[in-house]
Amino acid sequence: MAGQINLAEELKKHFGFDTFKGNQEGVITEVMAGRDAFVLMPTGGGKSLCYQLPSLLLEGTAIVVSPLIALMKNQVDAMRNFSEEDGIAHFLNSSLNKSAIDQVKEDIMSGKTKLLYVAPESLTKEENIEFLKQVKISFYAVDEAHCISEWGHDFRPEYRRIRPIINEIGPRPLVALTATATPKVQHDIQKNLGMMDAKVFKSSFNRKNLYYEVRPKDENIDKEIIKYIRQHKGKSGIIYCLSRKKVEELTEILLANGIKALAYHAGMDSAQRSGNQDSFLMEKVQVIVATIAFGMGIDKPDVRYVIHYDIPKSLEGYYQETGRGGRDGGEGQCIAFYSHKDLQKLEKFMQGKPVAEQEIGKQLLMETAAYAESSICRRKSLLHYFGEGYNEENCGNCDNCLNPKKQVEAKELLSTVIETVIALKEKFKADHVVDVIIGKETSEIQSYKHDELEVFGCGTDEDEKTWQTVIRQALIAGYLDKDIENYGLLKVTPAGKKFLDKPVSFKIATDNDFEEEEEDTTPAKGGGSGAADPELFGMLKDLRKKMAKKLELPPYVIFQDPSLEAMATTYPVTIEELQNIPGVGAGKAKRYGDDFLKLIKRHVQDNEIVRPEDLRVRTVANKSKLKVSIIQSIDRKIALDDIAEAKGLDFGDLLNEVEAIVYSGTKINIDYFLDEVMDDDHIDDIFEYFKEAETDDLSEAISELGTDYSEEEIRLVRIKFLSEMGN
Repeated sequence: MAGQINLAEELKKHFGFDTFKGNQEGVITEVMAGRDAFVLMPTGGGKSLCYQLPSLLLEGTAIVVSPLIALMKNQVDAMRNFSEEDGIAHFLNSSLNKSAIDQVKEDIMSGKTKLLYVAPESLTKEENIEFLKQVKISFYAVDEAHCISEWGHDFRPEYRRIRPIINEIGPRPLVALTATATPKVQHDIQKNLGMMDAKVFKSSFNRKNLYYEVRPKDENIDKEIIKYIRQHKGKSGIIYCLSRKKVEELTEILLANGIKALAYHAGMDSAQRSGNQDSFLMEKVQVIVATIAFGMGIDKPDVRYVIHYDIPKSLEGYYQETGRGGRDGGEGQCIAFYSHKDLQKLEKFMQGKPVAEQEIGKQLLMETAAYAESSICRRKSLLHYFGEGYNEENCGNCDNCLNPKKQVEAKELLSTVIETVIALKEKFKADHVVDVIIGKETSEIQSYKHDELEVFGCGTDEDEKTWQTVIRQALIAGYLDKDIENYGLLKVTPAGKKFLDKPVSFKIATDNDFEEEEEDTTPAKGGGSGAADPELFGMLKDLRKKMAKKLELPPYVIFQDPSLEAMATTYPVTIEELQNIPGVGAGKAKRYGDDFLKLIKRHVQDNEIVRPEDLRVRTVANKSKLKVSIIQSIDRKIALDDIAEAKGLDFGDLLNEVEAIVYSGTKINIDYFLDEVMDDDHIDDIFEYFKEAETDDLSEAISELGTDYSEEEIRLVRIKFLSEMGN
């Protein structure tokens, strides 16, 4: 039939395009000839056309199984725009009422409807199966087919039932489409849909116009994102977060900083979601802050940046989400923020799931961490993950290629790794291999008696991170392979065995260092100050000293060093700006702030300093309200241990919260509790110590006061002291 139809003419007539993109024509020819096809095509490659055009040309109705209601609406609207007849395309899902469903069925039975989008859940409903048995179906298309595989990034159990239901309704040709699939996922899809013999159309996953970058994630992330968006004024962007709560918080922060942004997540009602999506498409807002559900199949060609606030759970998810940038072939910047802490959080979420699912989840997370921490070309890493080689030395469009890391020769290290993998009979994962090399006596190693192997401890000269880097880069170079079917066991490839016989140069780039920042904001003792303006920092310290002498207070009671450092970095000149400085708060700003503000103002004028105030992140009120409720409980004289229990905190965590309250200048009175739990003499001794002390450092107080006083007692009296003397 395809032979009698000029596909190029039909393309022009129905969609207004002069030529097909990539593999589109090949896929359409296959579908028109009544054969199954498997389509791997990156986002923006034009997957939808592969079933839209043949649906218009073949007799009957094409059934498209699609996972997202928002996506269906978007595609149906698009199809109706190409046709004079609204009934040409419909969807059947839970958002429709009874009369809307009757209208859809009427249009299908009268032959008007060429394309019917169905959610997998709707496909399994008995009444829909019975109805579809009466319909002349041209072919089936399964979109976002990676949802079938547990190894895919968006697994949906109901996708597993598609094949049996198709068999029940009546088999017709089948086309499966996905924008992302590793070789493992591809095999899963074909096997589950019973289409092992289908012709496979695989486009390159290389999106040349996308720029990839990974940045370390720290407490300044909101400021960094605001700065970035302002630098890209007028351009559309998407920010992905993993939790709904973070989506809402970040949206509020962006709005408070004058950026037009809207939220999008599954917890909103569908009218609000589709309204926000339309506002983004119509460019009423610049930024959408979303969970991963946003953007599947959304045809906005000019998204200029995709930011990942949290590192995604899998590289497939990351690839698909970044793929929503630059679909018109223009600029598309993909910035991901990464920290080990996020990874640990994601691993915690997995606890309680079935063991097999946890193993898969951990594997996928490790791949993501490897990508984030690696210093080799991002493009090369991503394409390797999808089973595609990339032979360019430098892609010129990722952070690692634009700022190459130092290369070191690692021929010997690779030989050690290969020998160890062989000694372990290729039956263990990367972590275990590294533990053997560095001689780590884990219980697992002892139970397998691997501490008795000759290779045990043969690589103690290098650290764990270096060995992980060697393994990672050996995988990409093809010397090692991962048996994904068996949770990532390392195997040596023929190239690896050849290397062992005859080693050649093997250079590794030292990987990006994403070590966790210490959460404590106190600067390290003995180090220089972290202030951006050391001269101002010195002047502020002198002022604090004078004021302390006059008020007969230890200097730290007025402002701590980290607060002075922040002042010498951001140059606050109003009370409002000063109370946004960490550890200041409204109370302290009003009590001590005037002299400090005068000094900073004069310094800024004298030195013609341009302040970073325009980049100050205007924060929104803290939703947790925890501190407020702690203050209220203390006002009501509730015992601190009872407050901790009521808030689900351990006692130490409660003291952290109370310390933060007094450090920011709020006066509280905990005498009622101290009188209950402490001896008066103890209270007086500790209070006197802090009066004389140069610093409020806890470890110094413990060593100075001796073993008569517990750490908790010292912390409690320190809270009393700071509140009475400083606030």
